[in-house]
Amino acid sequence: MVEAASRRFLVLRPSTFMNNSGRAVAPVLERYGIDPEMMVVIHDDIDIPLGEIRVKRGGGTGGHRGLASLVEEIGSGNFIRVRIGVGRPPEGVDPAEYVLTGFTEEEREQARASVKRATEAALDLVTGAEGGRV
Repeated sequence: MVEAASRRFLVLRPSTFMNNSGRAVAPVLERYGIDPEMMVVIHDDIDIPLGEIRVKRGGGTGGHRGLASLVEEIGSGNFIRVRIGVGRPPEGVDPAEYVLTGFTEEEREQARASVKRATEAALDLVTGAEGGRV
């Protein structure tokens, strides 16, 4: 349990493989009686350029296996997503292989900065700061 801006919330970092993240999250939501609509998920997104972040509520899984696992296990896709862009794979490269490949030094700096912005956006969402509502 974490507290910020007089609000309490849980931060989960599942120890499962990403493709099975729903198996880790669903029991926690059930144990604490948390509605999936109150959940904020931070994840990578190949449809967003490297370094950019976007926030939205709900939507499909876009082929993201971690999101598919969450939706399957919790029975809803209507949660907030803080999406971190990793960019599209080059022509002929399998997207699953692409997202598991390491960044170049220049890309690593962009990725670090976007992860920092994503965590700040998520914190704003859960604390209500900066009009953090979706």
